[in-house]
Amino acid sequence: MLTAYYHPGYAAPIGQHIMPIRKFGLVADGLVGATDVKLVRPAPVTEEDLRRVHTPEYIEAIKTGEPRTLAQSQKFPWSPELFPSVCLTGGGCLAAARQALRDGFSAALVSGFHHACADHGEGFCTFNGLIVTIDALIASGEIRCAAVLDMDLHYGNGTAQLAASRPYVYALSLYGNDYWENFCYRDVSVRHHQDGENHVSFALPSGCDRDTMLGIMKRALPLLADQKPDLLLYQAGADPYFEDPYSPLALDHEDLRARDRAVFAFATAHGIPVAWVLAGGYTEDVSKVVRVHLNTFEAWRDVRGRLASSPVENPNSSPGNGI
Repeated sequence: MLTAYYHPGYAAPIGQHIMPIRKFGLVADGLVGATDVKLVRPAPVTEEDLRRVHTPEYIEAIKTGEPRTLAQSQKFPWSPELFPSVCLTGGGCLAAARQALRDGFSAALVSGFHHACADHGEGFCTFNGLIVTIDALIASGEIRCAAVLDMDLHYGNGTAQLAASRPYVYALSLYGNDYWENFCYRDVSVRHHQDGENHVSFALPSGCDRDTMLGIMKRALPLLADQKPDLLLYQAGADPYFEDPYSPLALDHEDLRARDRAVFAFATAHGIPVAWVLAGGYTEDVSKVVRVHLNTFEAWRDVRGRLASSPVENPNSSPGNGI
């Protein structure tokens, strides 16, 4: 049984916006009736959790709406409901991480908000739930180190900036758009992010198909195993999908399901617990975004089914699905 964390309060009232915030509820609806997935409501993160990562001035701006420029730095209209909603989304990520440490896998129907920086938001990301989660688990002594695998279309610049001062974090980003100073750069051949000691990236070229993506993953994912993390937070983006208005990639639903299957197979082969979140996705037909996210659950089932049919595996062998 997989535990997935969802709360109706995730959705702040942001009006007509390119970010389909209702998708989280639609994914939850798509999981209702699944006999192998249990939906649970998480508790919100606390202000103490937030203060480990974000500045007091920024937290106060999100709570009060002032200064308004800072409160809306993530490109959402501010409302009094914003602060409670992002505390709940952070709580979902944290709860899924703790569940993964117990069960091996868990999910949160939230985004990791990987563009959020210490003192401001960017790119529809308010508080960085990935780093808030890791810092909370480090503070409680539940883990000693963790890795982030970011396969959203956009480079996780906020996560990279926050990881740079946290030696217990290793951030790996495979992306098709760079992101810098709250702006998306579509062509990675023009702008490519600069790596650091514990934040490493691989750019997916324009026109990237399944074989190219899996080939890059085959080179990139072993870097995660080298770190021997206690936990992997996986940002499973829907925006690499070829119909997404931001995407220059040639990846369809089955290609992205293969991506997720490869991640889960790799983590299983190396004994790394995985908590995943649902990132990105701006295709006009929101049902196609929802399908990408539901297919991540199908990929988990694919890997679980394969293990059930082959219960004895060599953990040092190369996992399947092209990785």
